[in-house]
Amino acid sequence: MDLERLLSDRLAPAFAAVAGVPVDPVVRRSQHADFQSDAALGLARRLGRPPRAVAEEVRERAELADLCAAVEVSGPGFLNLTVADRTLGGMVSALAVDPRLGVPVAATPETVVVDYSAPNVAKEMHVGHLRSTVIGDAAARTLEWLGHRVSRANHLGDWGTPFGMLIEHLVDLGEAEAAQELSMGDLDTFYTAARRKFDDDAAFRDRSRSRVVALQGGDPATLRLWRLLVAQSESYFLTVYDLLDVTLSRADFRGESSYHDLLAPTVDELDRLGLLRRSDGAECVFPPGSVGRDGEPLPLIVRKSDGGYGYPATDLAALRHRTGTLGATRLLYVVGLPQRRHFEMVFAAAAQAGWLTPPARAEHVGFGSILGADGRMLRSRAGGSVKLVGLLTEAVERATALARERNPELGEAEAAEVGRAVGIGAIKFADLSGDRHKDYVLDWERMLALDGNTAPYLQYAYSRIRSIFRRAGVAARPDAGISLAEPAERALAVELVGFAAVVDAVAGSLEFHHLAAYLHRLAAAFSAFYERCPVLRAEGAVRESRLVLCDLTARVLHQGLHLLGIRTPERL
Repeated sequence: MDLERLLSDRLAPAFAAVAGVPVDPVVRRSQHADFQSDAALGLARRLGRPPRAVAEEVRERAELADLCAAVEVSGPGFLNLTVADRTLGGMVSALAVDPRLGVPVAATPETVVVDYSAPNVAKEMHVGHLRSTVIGDAAARTLEWLGHRVSRANHLGDWGTPFGMLIEHLVDLGEAEAAQELSMGDLDTFYTAARRKFDDDAAFRDRSRSRVVALQGGDPATLRLWRLLVAQSESYFLTVYDLLDVTLSRADFRGESSYHDLLAPTVDELDRLGLLRRSDGAECVFPPGSVGRDGEPLPLIVRKSDGGYGYPATDLAALRHRTGTLGATRLLYVVGLPQRRHFEMVFAAAAQAGWLTPPARAEHVGFGSILGADGRMLRSRAGGSVKLVGLLTEAVERATALARERNPELGEAEAAEVGRAVGIGAIKFADLSGDRHKDYVLDWERMLALDGNTAPYLQYAYSRIRSIFRRAGVAARPDAGISLAEPAERALAVELVGFAAVVDAVAGSLEFHHLAAYLHRLAAAFSAFYERCPVLRAEGAVRESRLVLCDLTARVLHQGLHLLGIRTPERL
């Protein structure tokens, strides 16, 4: 059990005895002690008593003698808690022999669907796909490590009216030439050429519309051409995912087409349930609580007036499939914040239909935008979207140059591998280290800095620890006793035992900046420890204890960064 929860559990009965009702002790880290509880201040207002008097009574009632070396009332009524060295040392020893670093497997594993990335067939991935892919992958990695059954769903845009013009353009080019163009990753050129012909050529436009009818009608020849288009695009996407080092695979592609046969049954069921209403010729659901600025109910259009299905129908069919067929109880949609209203309405409609009922729940994991140095949406010099491959390639090139400059002894292959780990890690950490709801500015110098809250700083801390063991030619003894005589040793130990609590909280909130901040605090605590507490020059039991602290820090950094999708090179 983590220290915050352990201390909270010990304080809770004392607060309840003073208040007469349960009270959250609100235990958190403190600059004045190891931990602090400020719950006495709020309780004092309710009881009409002086806060310090309430805090003193709680201190007297709390059974903390076996956990804390000191429990003091400070300021207006804070309870400062200093953990006993024997308690802290014992917890570190337990972590040292635990392959899961104190993080338990979920007691009741769930089936979780993580819907993320979602590029469009025949279009290149741009910087707008980065956040969904990185955040979604961190969620999938974290929940999987905790023992949940995770289904990754890459909801490809692979169906609809644009495919008429794309297939016709493919026919005009010839399959061999089209396949070569698409295999080179030049999807934007292919799409732009098809769009231009559709806008300028009436005959091409007519052929495209006829091709849509053939596609939706299941014409074998048209379906074969469509599959060629999809397959080439999927191969391109996989090269991007490999460069970005995410866990999405070909098996995770879930195109809109895969739900096509479910659309009519989904809408029919909404009709049977009495949830469909006609509005301006379209069939709609009006989810409760969804109103516009004028106070009028907002419709969720599931079947358009021309008989076609809108995005809401596809999302409802997918949700119905995920809860009903896959048995998922947690659905995560990692999509930008502008789509918040859409998902609120989809979730509300699904709940009305009985497809989303407890314990099943759906969450929109929203996020802000990536901005340029001017504070506006990041754009290319030509004013268009920044291609994701270009962004990632630039990150790797910059990081590789820095690696060669910093460590000329690295061979060409190792420098390239370090450059990729650092460059891609810097991109991911910049994204995950801030509150995902907020926009952030892409700043190369800050992202690749070896100091501050950056991936290179954490990767360097890990590699420095590994170098200790390489130089000494020794390994830590996990069963060695832990000595915490120096303040820097204690500070590092307190951070180490907090890992489980952070992972548990992040698994619930999916606020990965809390994990990033924790890893930065851990690396900073290790840096202070390393400067003030000699490791290899120490002797006997102190040396063995410090080697355990080093090894444990490296393991936590490695695992924490792995959950964020960031590699930890042995040398930088």
